[in-house]
Amino acid sequence: MSGPRVLMLGGTGVISAACARRFVSDGFDVTVLTRGRTTLRPLPEGVRRLTADVHDDASMRAALGDETFDAVVNFVGYVPADITADVARYAGRTGQYVFISTGSVYARPVPDLPVTESSARRAGNFDYPAQKLRCEEELERAFRYEGFPATIVRAAHVYDETVFPTLAGWTVIDRWRRGRPAVVHGDGTSLWNLTHASDFAVGLAGVVARRAAVGESVHITSDEPLTWDGIHHCLARAAGVEPRIVHRSSSDIGREIAWMGTVLQEDFRHSMFYDNSKIKRLVPGFSAQVPFERGAREILRWFDADPSRQQVDAELDAAFDRLAGDCDG
Repeated sequence: MSGPRVLMLGGTGVISAACARRFVSDGFDVTVLTRGRTTLRPLPEGVRRLTADVHDDASMRAALGDETFDAVVNFVGYVPADITADVARYAGRTGQYVFISTGSVYARPVPDLPVTESSARRAGNFDYPAQKLRCEEELERAFRYEGFPATIVRAAHVYDETVFPTLAGWTVIDRWRRGRPAVVHGDGTSLWNLTHASDFAVGLAGVVARRAAVGESVHITSDEPLTWDGIHHCLARAAGVEPRIVHRSSSDIGREIAWMGTVLQEDFRHSMFYDNSKIKRLVPGFSAQVPFERGAREILRWFDADPSRQQVDAELDAAFDRLAGDCDG
């Protein structure tokens, strides 16, 4: 007997690719629908592949026809219109609709740590979590008033070997290898959470097609407390370099790098740590297995294996030089 019949909207991103692999290994009958443009993370054997644009109703109808699924998992929904369209499209055609949201919907600064699923949510001035929160609200309305079988799953800074969890990316490693300091916001001691995509996938696989999760929201994160200095030190050890660090306020960084200032001031500068009791109740035995020390080594191996992956942002590099000034770190 085959496992749950699951439709994944998206399957080649950091989170979705890991989930596709996990679903297949757990025996799910997996269909992945993408635009077919990304090859960085190939789909595993055993996945049925469909090509369509989730924002084009005609192409979606052509790809899916009148098929039904035990669960639909949306990794690519970003605005409320996406959710409205999906509620109409999948009502009566799936036993569960799982929306991948973000831990960034929780209000900053956090009144109490650790964060639970009942912690306050607030849009703030950062558009990405603001839109995700509006999507959550649309799904909650559909569940409460139309019986749509929604589950909200919040990811919190998920990474794999292809992604640096720092906003400056490879530029930090390049600077260290040239003897230049990296710039870290605040004093580097605020708490943060990083979750390896393979760990997130284990938790999500336990939630998908699970009746007890319908109508619920749950976050899936690691239990490892990290500081931003600690994150940089892990990366430096993996890169075999001395972690030269200069601390600057989020507002100072924002004056030099506008886009980074928004993310820092609205999100990264605030301490975040999560209570995972709920996912552990829903998925007995779940516990994240990949500490960032190991994850950092995976990242450096992947980037060092191919110089074409080592992209330095020249504008960001120059901005870090201005922020660092004559400081030796």
